Amino acid sequence: MSQFRSYMPLALEEARKAATRGEVPVGAVIVDDSGTVIATEGNRTRERNDPTAHAEILAIRAACARLGQERLTGCDLYVTLEPCAMCAQAIAHARIGRLYFGADDPKSGGVLHGARVFSHPQCHHVPEVYDGLDADSARSLLMSFFEKLR
Repeated sequence: MSQFRSYMPLALEEARKAATRGEVPVGAVIVDDSGTVIATEGNRTRERNDPTAHAEILAIRAACARLGQERLTGCDLYVTLEPCAMCAQAIAHARIGRLYFGADDPKSGGVLHGARVFSHPQCHHVPEVYDGLDADSARSLLMSFFEKLR
């Protein structure tokens, strides 16, 4: 049995990079079952003028392109914030094996809150979900970002 290794520090670094670009600080990392990092991304909605350019979506696109396939079976996704409904559905379609996220998102989350995408019968794939990983760090980064805007 291999020992668990968290890739949340790398996701938090991507979130910090997003904040320096003026984006909401959310970062995502996809790793394969050997622990190889396949993709890292941060939010880029403002930079790309694209409401779908969330960290999770960009990381899924990059990982699929790198692997040359539309499914990410055997891959894990680490993201600093609970995915929204759009991202949760993309995670299901990509067949991500495990989802690890930091801060929960009662306002816009789609996993534990709101739509609860993975609990719908229309959801054809449900990843294992682990929440609260480095949640304080992720929450602090988000709160700091939004305090500066006010």
